[in-house]
Amino acid sequence: MATSPSFERGMATRRAVLGDNHVDKANARKTTFDDDFQTFITEGAWGSVWSRPGLSKRERSMLTIALLAALGHDEEVAMHVRASVNTGTSPDDIKEALLHVAVYAGVAAANRAFRIAKEELAKRDEVSQ
Repeated sequence: MATSPSFERGMATRRAVLGDNHVDKANARKTTFDDDFQTFITEGAWGSVWSRPGLSKRERSMLTIALLAALGHDEEVAMHVRASVNTGTSPDDIKEALLHVAVYAGVAAANRAFRIAKEELAKRDEVSQ
């Protein structure tokens, strides 16, 4: 199957942000049922939005974590906290983004996201020691 330029750009960005291991596992789990969806997010989210100039990957990572936290998408928050190591997003950056979540989306959403971020950052610290 031929791929579009936005798919190729998206796959490169997706791999840069999430890491080859994550993307390879996602591709291995892909079926005919969700193949179109995977193409859609690779082209749209990663190939169009994440690949745009104007914001750095660090800034996009902070925005993404805050938005996912505000919406209560816990698994995605965890994934993007793990990926923050690839985008130059520091734990302090994540903390600042989640403080904004507390003010603009609610303390409960931020509280849940802080718990998730702490768990993911602790795992990362355990691996690096």
